[in-house]
Amino acid sequence: METGTTGSGPAGRPGDAGPEWVGLPGGLLTLRRLLLVVRLGALTVAVAVLPGVLAGAGWALFALLPLGLLVWGWVVLGRNWKSWRYAERADDLLISRGVLWREETVVPYGRMQLVEVTSGPLERRFGLASVQLHTAAAASDARIPGLDPAEAERLRDRLTELGEARSAGL
Repeated sequence: METGTTGSGPAGRPGDAGPEWVGLPGGLLTLRRLLLVVRLGALTVAVAVLPGVLAGAGWALFALLPLGLLVWGWVVLGRNWKSWRYAERADDLLISRGVLWREETVVPYGRMQLVEVTSGPLERRFGLASVQLHTAAAASDARIPGLDPAEAERLRDRLTELGEARSAGL
């Protein structure tokens, strides 16, 4: 897990110590890459076998297209996974993601209405959970995918506690 990356930006002025950023665990990258291999691997085999049998061996070269997509997707998934991070500050939670289109979300604790921990069948198999934050404005909902379940529950409990404390003061 990548942890401890600090920096400046929306969290602080240049030269100031930025927030303590926490990256996502490697299990999420493993899961996403496995899904990529299963989907594009099956497509590669289908594109190689069907045209090869029906139209001749030369047509089986079309299998290089999905194989190229698989290699490209492998790299893109790695870069995307590295871009996800979050930081807990005194009054809000920061979530940063994106490689080409960088997106940083600031969720004030006092605006949080509901914090959910979810885990689908594949996520459970890989020991992962996601934290979903709901606020009053539907467009500002935020999500942190691929966390260790214990970290997801700790984050949920902490955010709920801070949200209740901040909203009580409004």
